[in-house]
Amino acid sequence: MGRPSRAVRAAITQRRVDAIDLKIAGVDLLTIGRKLAADPAVNSDAVSYPQGYGIDKYERGLEPPGDKDLIDMASRDLREALEERAAALGDSTDRLRQLMMERLEKLFFPMYRQAIRNGDYQAVDRAVRIIERECRLLGLDQPTRTELSGPDGAPVQVEAGTLEELERLIGLAGGQPAERAEG
Repeated sequence: MGRPSRAVRAAITQRRVDAIDLKIAGVDLLTIGRKLAADPAVNSDAVSYPQGYGIDKYERGLEPPGDKDLIDMASRDLREALEERAAALGDSTDRLRQLMMERLEKLFFPMYRQAIRNGDYQAVDRAVRIIERECRLLGLDQPTRTELSGPDGAPVQVEAGTLEELERLIGLAGGQPAERAEG
């Protein structure tokens, strides 16, 4: 069997859009399956949905898909539609990232030339800021490690304490200790 015709592909795309719209509206998978079923005997609107679920069986006059099959088909449609949207979004993000990189490069080269040829410190600063932005855009920066230290740079001492000690410390800091529940 060859690739589906343009009309069939368009109908499948529309079915997936309809499935997503129904899911967004809070419709359960079985209802989506019935709404988008090809066989009017199963379709909740009693019509033949174009390229609907079970179209191959409907065209051959076979028994329509059962509830479990309709749920599986709706679930698969939703998953594939969401994967297609994620891929399209990923492609768009990659293209936008590339566009931003090109813009930054156009800004960088004049600053770089000014910094090197003229020793212009403002141009040096601008060039470095552009490089930093490119690194962030490309994810090249390493995460910053943060350490907490105690007095005089010594390590923070962590000790186990009682609720009474915590309440006393809160009281020393100017807060009111919480009422303790008896029980």
